[in-house]
Amino acid sequence: MQPVELNPKRKRENPLVWIFEPLERDPEYSRERFFNFQAAYLDGLLYLAVASGNEPWNGLVVCTSHDRQAGLLDEFPVLAPHPVLGKWLYVSQTHPEFETVAHEMVALARERDPRMGVLPGKRKRSPDVIEMKSSSRKKKAQ
Repeated sequence: MQPVELNPKRKRENPLVWIFEPLERDPEYSRERFFNFQAAYLDGLLYLAVASGNEPWNGLVVCTSHDRQAGLLDEFPVLAPHPVLGKWLYVSQTHPEFETVAHEMVALARERDPRMGVLPGKRKRSPDVIEMKSSSRKKKAQ
């Protein structure tokens, strides 16, 4: 019998995080949530992200910029601009070459390929959230 998850707020582990295992030995590697993704950072730059939801949020995203896409697209025709996040490249986990491309992208990330990696933006919070957090801190201080 399978255990039943009783906490509906608890997120299930993303089944694609295995992709990042070769990066775990790198002292400059960190893995963090990035919206609905699990993201791989190296040297503070966002390199790769994985999501396991409905398309187009079901695979590997290669974090790059428009001006660096061409070289990756030429070398890896399986990649395509993400339909929503157009400056990043994407391959669905349903693609037959997904695992091969995922391993190749991780290898490029480990080598710090200059076509990959972006500086993550600062998280923007709505004024309501900022005010709510501020008033919460004031209550704790009292």
